[in-house]
Amino acid sequence: MTYAAQDRPRIGWIGTGRMGFQLAARLLDAGHDVAVYNRTRNKAEPLTERGASIVDRPAGLADRDVVFTMVSASPDLEAVTTAPGGVLTSPDAAPRVLIDNSTVSAQMSARIRTAAAERETDFLAAPVSGNPQVISAGKLTIAVSGSRAVFDQVEPLLALLGRGVTYVGEDEVARLVKIAHNVFLGVLTQSLAEITVLAEKGGVSRADFLEFLNGSVLGSVYTRYKSPALVNLDFKPTFTMPLLRKDFDLGLRAARELEVPMPLAAATAQLVAGAIGAGHVEEDFATLILEQARNSGIALQAENVPVDDGLSPRS
Repeated sequence: MTYAAQDRPRIGWIGTGRMGFQLAARLLDAGHDVAVYNRTRNKAEPLTERGASIVDRPAGLADRDVVFTMVSASPDLEAVTTAPGGVLTSPDAAPRVLIDNSTVSAQMSARIRTAAAERETDFLAAPVSGNPQVISAGKLTIAVSGSRAVFDQVEPLLALLGRGVTYVGEDEVARLVKIAHNVFLGVLTQSLAEITVLAEKGGVSRADFLEFLNGSVLGSVYTRYKSPALVNLDFKPTFTMPLLRKDFDLGLRAARELEVPMPLAAATAQLVAGAIGAGHVEEDFATLILEQARNSGIALQAENVPVDDGLSPRS
C-alpha cells in the first residue's frame, strides 16, 4: 500500500542524529513533505537539500499530521513532547499521530501516551533495530505497539524506513520487545568477543575464525556485519557503550518486575560497566573485544584485511 500524492500526510521529524537523519531522509526521498527539528540545528540543515524545512522548536511541528521522534533516552523524549516548547504543548494544534522510534522506558512511553491522548493525538511506540549502515542497506526493522487501527493507517510510512514492520500489541509492549532485543545484542556481542579471543590466543586469526563462523549455521546477518570491526578494530560508533548500558538497565529492571531471572544478562551488564570504566564511551560497543583481550592477557592488532559485512546498500 502507498499513499496517493493528494493523500500524503504532512510529516514532522524530531531528532536528526545518526539514526534520525537517515530515517528522515528516506521519507524525503520517497517524496513526502517533511519538516524537522533537532536540538543542534546544523545537524538537520543538510536535509534541506532533500527538500526538508526546519523549525526552531518541537512545537513548530504541532500542525503536522504525523510526527516522528527519534531521541537518545527517556528524558529527551519528555523534553521534545511535554516539556515547554514540546510538540504536545502548542495551544493551537497537535499532531494527529505521534510515532516514537526511540528506545525508552515503558514508564516514560506510557506518560507520553497519556499526554498525547489529552491532546487527542494517537501515539505509537515504534522502536527500531539497526544502525545507520543497516538503514542504508534497507534492513531496518521496527516493532510497533498501540492502536491497531492507527498502525494500519501509518504502516505505509513505517514501511519506507526499512524492511520489516511488526505490530506486537497494545500500549507499551513494543518497548519490552526492543529492550529484550538489545539485551540479547549485548550478550551476543560479548559471547562473540569471548570465542574470537579464545581462537586468536590459540593461534587462529580473527578473520579466519569469523569467516568459518559466518559460514556455519551459527552465523547470522549480525555476526557478519560486525566482523569487520572485530577483525580490523574499526570502532566508528554505530551504538555506544553508554547506550548499551542504558538498555541493560531497562532490561534488568523489567526482569525484576516480571520475576524473570537473567543471569547471563546481569553478568554482561557488569562487563559493559567495566568497559565504560576503562574509557570506552565514544567508540562502538564492539570494543567489548578489547576488554576481553586485555582480560585474557593479549593485545589485539588490526589485521587489515578485507572483510565482507554482508550488507549491500539499496535505496
